[in-house]
Amino acid sequence: MRLKNVRGASDIIEASKYVIENPSNYKGKFKKLFNNDNPLHLEIGMGKGQFITEMAKAFPNINFIGIEMYDSVIVRAVQKQDELELPNLKLIKVDATEIEDIFDHEIDTLYLNFSDPWPKNRHEHRRLTSDRFLKRYDSIFKDKKVIIQKTDNRNLFEFSLKSFTDYGYKIEELSLDLHKDDYFNVETEYEERFSGMGFPIYMVKVIK
Repeated sequence: MRLKNVRGASDIIEASKYVIENPSNYKGKFKKLFNNDNPLHLEIGMGKGQFITEMAKAFPNINFIGIEMYDSVIVRAVQKQDELELPNLKLIKVDATEIEDIFDHEIDTLYLNFSDPWPKNRHEHRRLTSDRFLKRYDSIFKDKKVIIQKTDNRNLFEFSLKSFTDYGYKIEELSLDLHKDDYFNVETEYEERFSGMGFPIYMVKVIK
């Protein structure tokens, strides 16, 4: 869900000490940025930041980075973090296609929450679970590759399951209705809205 015309969004983003400017300067060196050796978890397309913020609060011994490309969306996450000042959370304004320029074998877990389904077949390469993106992820993972996906779009979920397994990932956890199953779960803003309307939430955790 994209917000529009947030007054002063770019100024708020630029002024925040929690937004990483020139993130490629930290490629392979994000441990130094956090000043510890804790695991590093990444969310691509964090929206307004509810998920990544709550995860950082719940797991202080894990470092979290959330990326989002739109000023009008990431500004809400920036405002949350400027208020909470969580030491284990940083934010980056960037397009997902640039992640190979930012991370180098240092991510432990990747979250893909309610990504754009790009429903037209000719756009499937834009999906964050397409083989084109899975290849990009190869260079950002530290060791074992762990991806956790949530979506309300069944077509995207089915596409993702095939894409993951074709690429050599193994399914470790799977839910066709996450809110009815017994899994630990931190909701996104989008998830709260659509699960409240009775839509099932699909979840898969894959490893390689």
